[in-house]
Amino acid sequence: MNYAIELKKFASSQAIYSAVRISLAIVLPSVILAHFGLLKEFFLFPLATSFVGLTDQAGPFIRRRNALVFAIFSFFVVAVVASIIKSFPVLIYPEIIIFSIFFTMIGVYGQRLAAVGALSLVVLAIFIDGHLTGDDIIKSSLIFLAGSIFYLLIFLVVSKIQPYKLAGQMIGENYLELGNYLSLKSKFYFKNPDFDTLYSQIISQQISIKNLQEETRETVFKTRKIVNESTTTSRLLMLMFLNSIDLHEKLMTSESDYRKVQENFGNSDFLNSIGEYLQKLSEEMSNIGIALQSGSKARPLRNIDEMLEKIYNEYFELRNRKMNPDNLGDFMTLRFILNRITAISDEIITIYKVFSQDEKLAKSLSTGLDYQKFVTAEEKLNSKVFLSNFSLKSGLFRHAIRITVALVVGYWISSFEFLGIGHSYWILITIVAILKPAYATTKHRNLLRLYGTISGAIVAYGILYFIGNEKIIFVLFLMAMILCFTFLKTKYSWAVFFMTIYVFLAFNILKPGNVNMIFKDRVLDTAIAGAVAFMVSYFVLPVWEHTKNLDFMRRTSLSNINYFSAAMAFFKNEKIEEQEYKLTRKAAIIDLANLSDNFQRMISDPKNQQKKLEHLHQFVITSHLITAYIASFSQYSETSKDYPEIDFNSWDLKISAELGRTDSILNQKNIDENILEESKIKPLDTVENLLENRRKELVENEFFDRRDPSRISHLTELKNLKEILELIYDVAREQRKVVESLEPEIQSTMVKQ
Repeated sequence: MNYAIELKKFASSQAIYSAVRISLAIVLPSVILAHFGLLKEFFLFPLATSFVGLTDQAGPFIRRRNALVFAIFSFFVVAVVASIIKSFPVLIYPEIIIFSIFFTMIGVYGQRLAAVGALSLVVLAIFIDGHLTGDDIIKSSLIFLAGSIFYLLIFLVVSKIQPYKLAGQMIGENYLELGNYLSLKSKFYFKNPDFDTLYSQIISQQISIKNLQEETRETVFKTRKIVNESTTTSRLLMLMFLNSIDLHEKLMTSESDYRKVQENFGNSDFLNSIGEYLQKLSEEMSNIGIALQSGSKARPLRNIDEMLEKIYNEYFELRNRKMNPDNLGDFMTLRFILNRITAISDEIITIYKVFSQDEKLAKSLSTGLDYQKFVTAEEKLNSKVFLSNFSLKSGLFRHAIRITVALVVGYWISSFEFLGIGHSYWILITIVAILKPAYATTKHRNLLRLYGTISGAIVAYGILYFIGNEKIIFVLFLMAMILCFTFLKTKYSWAVFFMTIYVFLAFNILKPGNVNMIFKDRVLDTAIAGAVAFMVSYFVLPVWEHTKNLDFMRRTSLSNINYFSAAMAFFKNEKIEEQEYKLTRKAAIIDLANLSDNFQRMISDPKNQQKKLEHLHQFVITSHLITAYIASFSQYSETSKDYPEIDFNSWDLKISAELGRTDSILNQKNIDENILEESKIKPLDTVENLLENRRKELVENEFFDRRDPSRISHLTELKNLKEILELIYDVAREQRKVVESLEPEIQSTMVKQ
């Protein structure tokens, strides 16, 4: 691991930037209040600032602003209602039920409002029994409102000063994730790769890339300054993001039959050289990502052309020594791998050139795309969408019931006098943080929360016990807060660890010398909340991941059919626009990532709920390969008329038929006899004849050492093009057999054909 690069990634990331902004918005007013001796009286001010800051998710300015305004309004209403009702214990349980269902159900309008809803329940936990707020309802509510508005003002000022900062950081993060993706793929070329583990890691990385691309797409395409303004920065950011999407496709096209490549060339050092070169390219991508995140100019770390030339020289040396008529096809495959690697290298070189464009050229850059078509539509705030989800068929409604039951039970337990808790807020806050719609996520966060709380409590106890200097404690408090907000979305256990430390230190600042009680309360409350969340997620209207398998499989199957159809139409010069092709590519990648994500969650479900796990795993792997091979096919710069030796019409019918058979089985449709016949078509290719003639030439004629990296023979292109089509068909057929092996009683709406 290159620690210098990792440190630069962290220091320039959106996460640390956002964490510092929220932390300073909390700490600066706290320091001023503490200076005048008012912090204890007005501590709800920085607390409200932190809550509103946590709802500020990455995205377009208007959506972020509207969500913050809605959060402020929701928090204020909850604070006032909870403060009034705390004097009427008989109304507290109905209050919990109504607020829990409403604020969970608003998640139907997207993740942004789901975050507002969750934090609104946290506000309810703070105000529900008045333990932290006191008896002056008007004063505490207004202080809380002022702290909420303060963060909104900070947001508006920062957005005005740095309108492009968030987009640049998110685009940079895309390149960092692509660098990680290429680094994983490079491991296929080193000695004795663990193919199954690497494929699983690559699929997980695809999920990360997909999620990030969706967030970035919304931010970039919905930010008016980037789309409409003809400034250098706006055009370059747009181009950099579009280049990252194209680069992602090129990385997918580098998919090969790695087992076969290792079998043929694993004994040579050349594959290791390829792996090392790809690792260096991944570092170049990280370098680009860091430059975008920090807003600086990116300069190549190495001379890519020289490194690539060295790789080609090694290839030519190996070819001269080892190539013969028997392994001609293997060397053609290796040559085409180099061609794909060259395409990735050229893309990276082009991206570096973009950074050095002058202002006039930057302003002339135009993509010609309708950006609105590439952004997922956000649900409109209408009552029909909201009310239609009040059904046990709705996963969100079932989650709302679980949240409600858990909060009611948690509040009830907190009233047990023998436990000596005396308050409920931390139990309720922990339940809201842990309990998620998916059982697997709840189980995972439960363990992380417990580990983070215990370890953080021990460290915080040690800090307060051994360190008496208030300035040092304040610095540690600030660092813990920043690191907590930094890791909140990516490394939850670490976030909880630092959260526990800064909560301990904060309470010590408010009430010095109370560390033993804080330690006992935090650990006990977390254990109780974790137990409640786990029991509720398991027994109360659980939604197991295997129940969603069929829907995700259907979507992925259909997306791959559309993707192949668009790629083939584009290749055959049929009437299809580039934008339409890119939309089908986007849909295929998103549906593949959703399927993979569902499979990853299913692994954490109880064993008795992991239905047909092995078959689903095979379906995920084959779907990944089909999408990757279609991407490889789509990267040919020429069109079908340039390759008359291949019967593309027959391959189109043959592959489409096989993909269609899988889709028909998944959708319980009768399979047409014509499709069965089309899947058995034997394309009338003449590539094998040309290969045989070339083998004879190698035997009969002297071999010429041609060393032209930019030249790839027509026969090599033909051989690899046919090989890609064969791979798509073979994997599609394998996937169809996987689907046929699924039992009807497991996938209740599915039948064998």
